[in-house]
Amino acid sequence: MRNANYGNWKRHAAILPSAYVSIINEAGGTPLIIPPSGDMTGILSLIDGLVISGGPDLCPENYGQKPESMTIEYYPDQDRTEMGLVNAAIDMDIPVFGVCRGMQLLSVMHGGSIFQHLDTTPGHEGHGGFDGVESKHDVIAEKGSKLAEIMGNSFTVNSTHHQGVSDAGSLRITAKATHDGLIEAVERTDVRFCLGVQWHPERIGHVGLYRALVEAARGS
Repeated sequence: MRNANYGNWKRHAAILPSAYVSIINEAGGTPLIIPPSGDMTGILSLIDGLVISGGPDLCPENYGQKPESMTIEYYPDQDRTEMGLVNAAIDMDIPVFGVCRGMQLLSVMHGGSIFQHLDTTPGHEGHGGFDGVESKHDVIAEKGSKLAEIMGNSFTVNSTHHQGVSDAGSLRITAKATHDGLIEAVERTDVRFCLGVQWHPERIGHVGLYRALVEAARGS
């Protein structure tokens, strides 16, 4: 939750970009927004798939670090809510799709870690756009992965993040950026569907990823 403007009001609000709603509709699903409000796992009985969206940075305490100078917006309560949802969803075999921050959260939950600011990380300076700027670059997907099955082995993604996954923990790394090797996708292979991507497919028209989530949620 954070301050937001709508109409003539400026209030503390639980918000989500409408692009998520639009692309889930396009993919054939019915979107339901879950606010970050403590233990929300009870709502999982009402849904068939879970998206962890992009958003602010993760609290560095989640991966054993202290905040660096560019890690200035993070919400521990949101982290706890989303981690609880992911853990419960995986236990219930509900398909999970992590986008940008969502992929980072999945990686940290599985023992991974984060580069707190790519522009000051050797080898990743100038990785791509962030802080309201969006750029594009190519990625290579690992053959035989679910991501490659959905998207093919090579494609273009958007970049609008200043942090990145340095270590995916026990997750399988299934895509990297061609220009600097940053981890761009992760998967958990022992469940029906658990996929994370670093880019924003809802902004670049990658409806196939959301369609795959919807199909998995339907058991098809």
